[in-house]
Parts: sequence; C-alpha cells; structure tokens
Amino acid sequence: MTIAIFLTSLMGAMTLGVPIAFSLLVCGVALMVHLNSFDTQILAQNLLEGANNYPLMAVPFFMLAGELMNAGGLSRRIVDVANALVGHVRGGLGYTAIIAAVVMASISGSAVADTAALAALLIPMMRKAGYNVPRAAGLIASGGIIAPIIPPSIGFVVFGVAAQVSITKLFMAGIVPGVMMGVALGITWWFLAKKEPLVNGGEFSLAKVASAIVSGTWALALPIVIIGGMKFGVFTPTEAAVVAVVYSLGVGLFVYGELKLAELPELMLAAAKTSSTIMFLVATALVSAWLITIADIPAQAVALLQPFMDSPRLLMLVMMLLVIVVGTALDFMPTVLILTPILMPVVRQAGIDPVYFGVMFIINNAIGLLTPPVGTVLNVVAGVARVNLDKVIKSVWPFLLAQTVLLFLFVLFPQLITGPAAWFR
Repeated sequence: MTIAIFLTSLMGAMTLGVPIAFSLLVCGVALMVHLNSFDTQILAQNLLEGANNYPLMAVPFFMLAGELMNAGGLSRRIVDVANALVGHVRGGLGYTAIIAAVVMASISGSAVADTAALAALLIPMMRKAGYNVPRAAGLIASGGIIAPIIPPSIGFVVFGVAAQVSITKLFMAGIVPGVMMGVALGITWWFLAKKEPLVNGGEFSLAKVASAIVSGTWALALPIVIIGGMKFGVFTPTEAAVVAVVYSLGVGLFVYGELKLAELPELMLAAAKTSSTIMFLVATALVSAWLITIADIPAQAVALLQPFMDSPRLLMLVMMLLVIVVGTALDFMPTVLILTPILMPVVRQAGIDPVYFGVMFIINNAIGLLTPPVGTVLNVVAGVARVNLDKVIKSVWPFLLAQTVLLFLFVLFPQLITGPAAWFR
C-alpha cells in the first residue's frame, strides 16, 4: 500500500505537469498523510536540511568552472589538440569529438554543458567538411554523457550525498569506466565513419601537434590538477571544485586572455540558475528519502527483490533494467534522487560494493540522457546543431547500443570497475 501511494502521488503529480521538485514534495506530503504524521514544520526542516550539506557545495563550483572553461578558451584548445592528433584520418573529426569529450569530462562534470560546448565547436566544422550532421550530432551527444562518469562528476556528488558513499572513492572508480565508454564510441565510430564522404581533415604534422599541445598546455593540465589532487589527498572533491574555478578563471583571464571581467556576472548567473535547480531537486528529494525510510519502503523493495538476493550479478541485472526503464521517463537527477534511497538498502543487504553500484547506477542514468522521449542531451545537441530531433534520435542508436552493451559487460565483470578503483584509491 505504501509503495502504491508513493508511486501514485509522484507519477500523478508529474502527469499533471507539476515540476519534478514539487512532485517530490507532493509525494512527501502524501506519505506523511498516509503515516498520519503530517507536520509542516517537519517538512520545512527536512527541506532545509536536504540542502544543508557541505559536499553539495561542489555542485555550483563545478558548474561555474564549466562556464569559465567554455568562455575562457580552454574547451576550444582541448578540441584543437584532439583534432591535431586524429583530424587527418577518415572520420577524424568524430575521433576528435570523442577525445575532446573524455578530456572535457574531467573538467566540468556536466553532460549538458559538455555536449553544448562540443556541438558548438565541432558541428560547424563537421557540416562544412561534409559529414552526416545527424550522425555527428548523435556521436557528440553520446560523448557528452561521459561527463557524469569521469571525475569531477556532479552525478557522483549528488549520489554520494544521498547514499552516504565516499565521493572521492566514486570519483576514482569512475575514471576507467569513463575512458572505456570513450573507447566503445571510438570502435562504433570506426564502423560508421566508413560511410563518411570526406577522407581526412588535413595532413598529419608533428609540428601541428606540438603547437596545439603547447597552446593547450594550461587546459590539459586542469584534469591532472583535479584528479591528482584528490588521488593524493591534497584536497577533497568540494575543494577540488573551488580549485577548478580559480584555475579556469586565472587561465581564461591572464593566460589565454579570452575571458573578460564584464562576462563574469553573466557566467555566474548561468551557473547559479543551473545549480539552484539541482540543489532544490536534492532538497526536495531528501525530504522524500527521509519519508521513504520512515515508511519502510526500502524493506518492501528488499522483499520484492528477495528472489534475486542470492545472485549479486542477477540482482544487478534486474536493478539496471529497472533504471533503464525509469530513465526513459525521468531526467538524470530525478532518477538518481528517487531511486537511490530505495535501492541502496537492497545493495547493502545483498553485499554489493556500494561504490561499484554507484558507478553502475550513474552510468545507467547517463545513458538515460540519450533515451527518448526525455533525452535531455539529445534535445541540447539538436538545438545547438540545428538538426531535427527525430533525425538525431535515429542516428544515436548505434552509440546508445554500444554504451548499453558496455554497461551489461560491467554487470558480468565487476572487476572492470572494482579493480582499477582499488588502484586509484
């Protein structure tokens, strides 16, 4: 009965067009009424406590770092380096997009921001070179979802807070799977690039590569600073976000000179708008999470999944299929916030490594950014590239399939995540 009230109130509010954050509040109120414990003071207190969390301070700083990186010329120089390395081969701009997506993922942590930046930089070049633009847009969208996996990841920050799992361990565990997602895209693009009419984007030149690397040294150093600093305990993920902002600001203003002081208010406002949406979602979701615990919904979820408890791999498979289904209807952050308090007790009781589950869960939710009808990243790339959304959806399927196959490979072989994670920690 409790699960039915939870799902009916949440999905009913969303069906009526109520924004996700307020739908979560409606769900919380419905659970409180069902438990005969409705109290506006408790509701308000839990709403405030949901956002009053030190690790969540990383979210606005990482969002601002992404804005500064794009405006300050760091993103463009990363693309230039990748293009100098692989732009000469058949479908070279596609490989450029993949390499740039992996590197930029280690700076911003936002799939939407990375996708928008890559599409703005590369789609005009690919259109001019004669590439199939919808296919190129599908590739860039698929590369953009690597951002929530490779640290610094906003998804890992929110999941770590909601699940009470070490954010630093999640960051370190996401490095290798994120790179493998890039490799999977590269293999898929290798097959598809044979259909591209243009053979190359210029001759390979060591001088050109060296020039691009020298020009992009400051941009390429930022991922090393962030990941290295966390690996060796120099700073926490939250402090790393501040470091990323200061670094991007300094490089954009004083090294590359492309960032102007007059632009800062606009960039800070853009980051604040996105961050406020995420933070309000987190606050409302943690109200629901508290009531989910009070209503003993996790125990009911455990009971439903009890037949699979003896086989961790089968249980992971079932949970991943559940997340895939939910991800087609909900956006990334709401799915993370709604399912985390329900699934984590199941994960812990089954003896599954919470860090391994967290990486799998975020990968799955990132893939959900590519699945219609929601497909946030698809909408972003279609808008930036000025391509019909239906064409982008058709073109993204090979890349979506590659990422999904990789996800289930991680289910069968958890060591692909847990092994490298142990080394990085």
